[in-house]
Amino acid sequence: MTTVDDMGYEFRTARHEDTEAIKALDGSFTTHTIFHVAVTENGFSLQEIPVDPPIHKVFPAENTDDADALADEGDPNSRTFVAVGTDGTDGSLAGFASVSYASWNRRLAIDDIEIAPAHRGQGVGRALIGHAVKFARESGAGHIWLEVTNINAPAIHAYQRMGFTFCGLDTTLYHGTPSSSELALYMSMPCP
Repeated sequence: MTTVDDMGYEFRTARHEDTEAIKALDGSFTTHTIFHVAVTENGFSLQEIPVDPPIHKVFPAENTDDADALADEGDPNSRTFVAVGTDGTDGSLAGFASVSYASWNRRLAIDDIEIAPAHRGQGVGRALIGHAVKFARESGAGHIWLEVTNINAPAIHAYQRMGFTFCGLDTTLYHGTPSSSELALYMSMPCP
């Protein structure tokens, strides 16, 4: 399905020729706040706190081959949706969302979503999540789920505006990686 919205973006399922642009997309972010996680005996609590200086996070390049770059190639339970600039833009990739559906628990996972810095705050992420929601409905998903680092406050706020709420924590997911000081937060929402 291809749609062109009034914002000047074409939204469609990724094609093989999108692979290099997806792999090259700048998913870095800068934040002035983080979510401090206090782990307790019976759970955890979150408190948003300011950071000074701001944190600039650049995600390390993943070691993937072309077959891994597009989640939908050969798997009917996975899709990668892209947003490509049209009106008045250079036609470059503005963002993408890779999703996968697990039938055993009726969960659609947002495996990765990235928006190029020049296109943030323009509704691209919300529109890509909208395509994920449509795929979730078609797949029979009961809920949509994602993982986000506790320092990515801009993304957390965007997800909350879209209806996601916190549902879990993993204190070990990033151990042994360049992100070992961060914690994985899980968010979900019922499939609308």
